[in-house]
Amino acid sequence: MKEKILKDLKKWNINLENMVETAMKLYVGKEGNREKLRKTMEKYLNDMNIQALLQSAILLEENFKVDGDPVNLVADELIGINIAEYIGGKLALFNFFYYDTNKPGILSRLPPFLDDAIGGFIAGCMTKLFYDVK
Repeated sequence: MKEKILKDLKKWNINLENMVETAMKLYVGKEGNREKLRKTMEKYLNDMNIQALLQSAILLEENFKVDGDPVNLVADELIGINIAEYIGGKLALFNFFYYDTNKPGILSRLPPFLDDAIGGFIAGCMTKLFYDVK
């Protein structure tokens, strides 16, 4: 099921590996959690709600052109926030803003809808990692 969304993201040079790498750039903790993060990401890439929200960002990038990332554009942030909170609850909101502000890895080169959607996905998965690790 996740293969379709990964195929669509690949057109934007986004794949599971570079999402994991981006997540780990701001991660402070045990390196051994990389595989757990990858499994968490795979789990949520199979979730139809995450697929729908990521697909909405892809379609907006392809069909709704904006110059740069204007300050009055908030729809991109709303997509990212919803993805983050769907996966990681309210705590993921703080992670979302942390990734959105720093824009590590692939986030720095993505257009506005995708950088927030992928940032929200990473933030939600990282929040799950923080609070599920014992």
